[in-house]
Amino acid sequence: MADKIKFALALLLVVAGVAGFYVLSEQALILRVLVVLVGLAAAAAVAWKTESGMRFFVFAREAVAEAKKVVWPSRKETLQTTGIVFIFMVVMAIFLWLTDKSLEWLLYDLILGWKKS
Repeated sequence: MADKIKFALALLLVVAGVAGFYVLSEQALILRVLVVLVGLAAAAAVAWKTESGMRFFVFAREAVAEAKKVVWPSRKETLQTTGIVFIFMVVMAIFLWLTDKSLEWLLYDLILGWKKS
C-alpha cells in the first residue's frame, strides 16, 4: 500500500511540475522548464524509493552494462551493410516494377484485350 501512495505522490509531483509550467506563463521560459524538470526529478526520487522503482533502476543499470558488452560494427562494416541493403532495395524495386508491368500486359492486353491506344 505504501508503494501505491508513493507512486501517487510521484504522479502528483509530475502534474505539479507541468501545471507550474502553465501557471508561470508570464515568467521566462527557462524558469518554466526548470519547474517541470524539478517536478520530474522529485517524482523520480520518490518513485525510486518504491520496490518496483528500485527494480526498474536495477534493470536500467544492468541494461547499460549489457550495452557496454556489445561489439559495435566498425564504420567500414556499417557502410558495407548499408550498401548491400541499398543494392538489394534497388534490385527488388526493379523486380517488382517488372512483375507489375508483366501482369499489367498479361491481364489488360492478352486476357481482356484492352489494348492501349
